[in-house]
Amino acid sequence: MRILLVSEDLPGEQIGGLGKHVVTLGNALLARGHEVRILGRNDRGNRHDNRQGNHSGGNTRGVGTRDGSTGGAGHGSAGAAQAARAAHDAARQIGFHGTFVPGFDYAHPGWKESQLGVFNPLKRPYFARKIGTAINRHAADADVVHYHGHLPMVGLHVAPGMNYVQTRHDQGSECLTHLRFRDDTPCTTLAPRDCSACICAHAGPLRKSVTAVAVRRYREQTARAFAMHKTVFVSHFLQRQFLRAVPHADLARCRVIPNFVDYPRLAATVDGALAPVAGRVVLVGRVDAGKGFGEFLAAAAGRLPELAQVLVAGDGPQRPLLEGRHAGPGVRFLGWQDYPGALALAASAHVCVVPSVCEEACSTTVLEALALGRPCIALARGGTPELAAYQQYPGQLQLAWSMPDLVARVRRQLATPPARRARAAAFGTDAAHILPRLLELYAE
Repeated sequence: MRILLVSEDLPGEQIGGLGKHVVTLGNALLARGHEVRILGRNDRGNRHDNRQGNHSGGNTRGVGTRDGSTGGAGHGSAGAAQAARAAHDAARQIGFHGTFVPGFDYAHPGWKESQLGVFNPLKRPYFARKIGTAINRHAADADVVHYHGHLPMVGLHVAPGMNYVQTRHDQGSECLTHLRFRDDTPCTTLAPRDCSACICAHAGPLRKSVTAVAVRRYREQTARAFAMHKTVFVSHFLQRQFLRAVPHADLARCRVIPNFVDYPRLAATVDGALAPVAGRVVLVGRVDAGKGFGEFLAAAAGRLPELAQVLVAGDGPQRPLLEGRHAGPGVRFLGWQDYPGALALAASAHVCVVPSVCEEACSTTVLEALALGRPCIALARGGTPELAAYQQYPGQLQLAWSMPDLVARVRRQLATPPARRARAAAFGTDAAHILPRLLELYAE
């Protein structure tokens, strides 16, 4: 099967969970004999050059100019070769074993939403159309197009009759910030006018009205796209959240399929790892609002046993503040780690902690900890409780109801020796279990 995966999160030197999922999916499909390409951005440079090569678009088979045409007069073979190298470098950078196609730019400096204090009704439809246009340009020979991104209405702009699937990884089906997280707590409001608080703390009637138009249009277009094309939610939680905001949406073409992990790779990490380190508490992820790193460190201060060593692997806007406030003999900030390094660190943990205070849809970090056989403690929010179905032993995933409860559970876990358990022969969200469900969906 010829498969075109699409995401505006790729390429990048430090890609998040969604981007990693796309690369894992692409490599898993390649390993099973399918022809897979990834269509991504052309305005993100790789580590070698931020200005050249990735500004190229291309035709279905090759790499071309930024506007999508193939290189001709004025470009020359040197430019085409440079663009091809950039695409190759992008694939290597993200760990993809197939062909990366830089097909659309995503940067536009003129929207000024923050300065104006409104969500612009034209911005997201503009980018959705841009991505849809790029898909049409590159998907002529694809049996299926699978979009993983943040603009659920992209499907409105693909060619009629295209075998198009999208996966929804976050609450961006109806929330313009994708997180539904405001004032350090999950947001429950449904009124479009209330969404103005996420762009302007003291919005007046005019700003609220403009934002309301943007939110209503966004949700209406999303519902139309869901009715037209096959859609995957990575958790039942996500599906419920969308229906809560758009109760009359037609979701007959939607289904729930969780994220998956590369279990053979994780199992190999376990086989090659040293024994778990007593007292090692590992947190992996982007150090940003909603991820709960600051809340956990504040709640844990002075409350963990003396042997505890908290390791924070990740980077993000809150890292300097938290490092200045909490770093010391018992808390170390390791910065961004590549994927093998992050896995090895998690495999060495006495306990893995995922303290997200936002409502995670389907936390890959939790799934990886479970696949590595490590105890994992997380807040019982969002789609995380659904992941208890993939425990390798009873009590592996402990769900806390508050941050103090989470810290207490970590303390109790550290009071027991870090048992090293034999890995299981199979894991419930391994690609071997999930890919057949996706391939069946592709074939419909």
